[in-house]
Amino acid sequence: MPRGEKPRTYPHHAPRGPVIILADEFAGSDGDIITQVSKLRGIGPVIGTRTWGGVVGIDNRFTLADGTGVTQPRYANWFGGGVGWSVENYGVDPDIEVTYPPHAYAAGRDPQLEYGIGALKEMIQELPTDRPPARSGYRKLKPAPLPARRHDG
Repeated sequence: MPRGEKPRTYPHHAPRGPVIILADEFAGSDGDIITQVSKLRGIGPVIGTRTWGGVVGIDNRFTLADGTGVTQPRYANWFGGGVGWSVENYGVDPDIEVTYPPHAYAAGRDPQLEYGIGALKEMIQELPTDRPPARSGYRKLKPAPLPARRHDG
């Protein structure tokens, strides 16, 4: 609790309650990685559709004489928990599959987000959000009075 400010979490954006991960077929690269690690760490259920499956990173390291560049695969990602190298070219399966059909998009609806909000509402009943303590009751440390000044006259 910073002095003179509202109570907050540290780090500032740390969640204080249940977490879900929304993912779809457009989540690739770090989207694949974060989704897989979230599953392995048990951070929260993954809701949506299978991710893209592109976790081999590339570099633009070489420039050719005509000014164009060449890319090549350079970084592979391996995951524990029996997953191994399998995220590449496959992706990460959601825990709860919720599709996002074209008619929902046309209607301005996001079924994955709607389902996720509903899941969070249920989860928060089981695991309530932590609330910061009230400021009352926090000990107050009042410094002792300063000693009188000496006058060397």
